[in-house]
Amino acid sequence: MSGPTGPGDETARRVLCDGEVTVHGRIAGSSNVTLFVTCELEGVELAAVYKPARGERPLWDFPNGLYRREVAAYLLSEAMGWGLVPLTVERADAPMGVGSLQRFVDEDGESHYFTLRDEGRFTETLHRIAVFDVVANNADRKSGHVLRAGERLWAIDNGLSFHRQPKLRTVIWDFAGDPLTEDEAEVLRHLVTGRLPEELDELLEPVELAAMCQRASRLLDEGRLPAPGDDDWRPYPWPLV
Repeated sequence: MSGPTGPGDETARRVLCDGEVTVHGRIAGSSNVTLFVTCELEGVELAAVYKPARGERPLWDFPNGLYRREVAAYLLSEAMGWGLVPLTVERADAPMGVGSLQRFVDEDGESHYFTLRDEGRFTETLHRIAVFDVVANNADRKSGHVLRAGERLWAIDNGLSFHRQPKLRTVIWDFAGDPLTEDEAEVLRHLVTGRLPEELDELLEPVELAAMCQRASRLLDEGRLPAPGDDDWRPYPWPLV
């Protein structure tokens, strides 16, 4: 599968972390301030999505600092070896202050989960996103948060994740009850035996990290993806797309 066009990840990381940030405008449709920016370093320019902490709308059930969860989602995706989340870094000296910078995905503008699930060739990746969301406890996996760029899928907008309490809200219930693949089970085994980036300690609370490991362990023990529960918890985000 092809990745984003432009520089490789190591160069892109340097550009996001140290490049000059220029804000071009706000991305429409976002509940929090989400800005389209470019970062330029030593002649290399990279488009990115900037989510400043000061632009976050306070929520009753999540603490401030959702941008940290965006970074944590990237690190978890990399630890799982699946590359589902675009390169995302924390940046303190951006124009509106501390926040996350995520490499911009030049997606096709038409695809989302509900269109991609019927194509067949993306089933493996979508199944992995479902596993990832259970471990991350994603409370807002809308259909439009799955992007297609060429032959690669990306899972974006992961700020409402990693809560210590069960809050899984997703449109990806088509795989409910499906057994884990051997690859997925092996990835979970690595996670529960300590294969976690140290940077997560600075982004999430200890109780959140413990809950994440418990979710991974429970999913591994059960051996299959969960189905929506029978309690009062609403299992779907809104809007769906």
